[in-house]
Amino acid sequence: MVVVGAGIAGLASALLLAARGIPVTVVERAPAPGGKLRQLSVGGAPVDCGPTVFTMRWVFDGLLAEAGIALDDRLHLEPLSVLARHAWSASERLDLFADQARSAEAIGAFAGAAEARRFEAFCREARRVYGALEGPYIRASRPSLAAMGRDLSLDGLAALAALGPFRSLWKALARHFHDPRLQQLFGRYATYCGSSPWLAPATLVLVAQVEMDGVWAVRGGMHAVARMLAEAAAERGAEFRYGAHCERIVVRGGRVAAVRLAGGEALAATEVIFNGDVAALRAGLLGEALSRAVPAARGAQRSLSALTCAIRGRTAGFPLLRHNVFFQSDYAAEFRDIFGAGRLPAKGTVYVCAQARTDADVAPDEERLLCLVNAPASGDRGKPTEQEMDRCERDCLALLHRCGLTIQAPPENCIRTGPQDFERLFPGTGGALYGQATHGWMSAFARPGSTSRIPGLYLAGGSVHPGPGVPMAAMSGRLAAATLLAHRDSTSRSRRVVISGGTSMR
Repeated sequence: MVVVGAGIAGLASALLLAARGIPVTVVERAPAPGGKLRQLSVGGAPVDCGPTVFTMRWVFDGLLAEAGIALDDRLHLEPLSVLARHAWSASERLDLFADQARSAEAIGAFAGAAEARRFEAFCREARRVYGALEGPYIRASRPSLAAMGRDLSLDGLAALAALGPFRSLWKALARHFHDPRLQQLFGRYATYCGSSPWLAPATLVLVAQVEMDGVWAVRGGMHAVARMLAEAAAERGAEFRYGAHCERIVVRGGRVAAVRLAGGEALAATEVIFNGDVAALRAGLLGEALSRAVPAARGAQRSLSALTCAIRGRTAGFPLLRHNVFFQSDYAAEFRDIFGAGRLPAKGTVYVCAQARTDADVAPDEERLLCLVNAPASGDRGKPTEQEMDRCERDCLALLHRCGLTIQAPPENCIRTGPQDFERLFPGTGGALYGQATHGWMSAFARPGSTSRIPGLYLAGGSVHPGPGVPMAAMSGRLAAATLLAHRDSTSRSRRVVISGGTSMR
């Protein structure tokens, strides 16, 4: 069988199938594994230019345990005591901690004792919602309202009813917090899946629990996760072919028959796991027969893209930690610009990952930074222009300066990537980095699962269930492998697959 794409989901599938003794070939057009989890050399230094946060460690513990591997034997993880440092101006800073009590104390000093108590109530709700949804949603092959109704406990049903699942995340946050800065801070959870907090469902409060269960720094950067999975899969017999571009997935007699590479080589395969954005399938980029493999997503919006700058240089002023977020005053305007007007935000939030740092307020001799601002997924329409990106970059630097941070780096030590670049890297997406946006309460059920309409074609990656993010993509790879194995064992295509093992709760 063939896995198309060596992103995290494809690597997870390849590892599990190879560990079962199944011959696996992974084709990847890039020169290295990782997909969106990519790393660039900037001024001779490696900088992670994709996902930068390692959470839900239990997903990787379980994935590797299935292949007979202990995660700690393969990856060096350092737990972070500070989840992120947030700033609104040079005098307004707030750290969130992995320790809930320390976060409550910091919020009390920042916004008052009443907001600290509201934060503690918010954490209790996030814990209940996460506990309710982990089994029937995250671990299930493709959840449905009926299945979740059956699988949710009475406590789970009560937790969702109290949350108000039909509410938006923003309305849920307004119930908890009176300080608009705290609404901004926790509203960012919607952007973790490429969405607007005004349109994303209230169930995303569960991200608070995910973060409090632990955030880690990975030695060697996040790309080390991809390298580790590829090495483990290869040890178990998987073959990796880099620089091998899948031009078409061949369908004969109504089912998958081969993978054709650019240049004409055909790899016979009656089973293929496609680890790419389903938008490419719908657009017919892998063959006209594949355009009907996944149902059309009626009314769905593309998720966020990004404008990023990978920098090697020096900083001064602001005491950076590993993860830092700088907020503008008008948060709603950012999402009106992106999802309403389809343009770069006039005043965008800026995320800065300082990859040479952990928890200590000690500046290294030289920084390796990834700076990111949200952008519309309009790369296939020639937007934004270079002039618009220049303007956005200047505005972002001005915000950082107002918050006390200055960055010094020569032009050759800065690599900018915009929506058009992401469209070239991930065709058919317009540069969207998270599949379709998670807008509306039914969006949880709108992502395709691991099966497709084409027998033998399985789906994995951030555009399918359970969604974007490194651990979720890994989970989708586990689900795709489990579904493929279940179909080998049974001719029933309605068989439910649920991933077992592991827990994220303390």
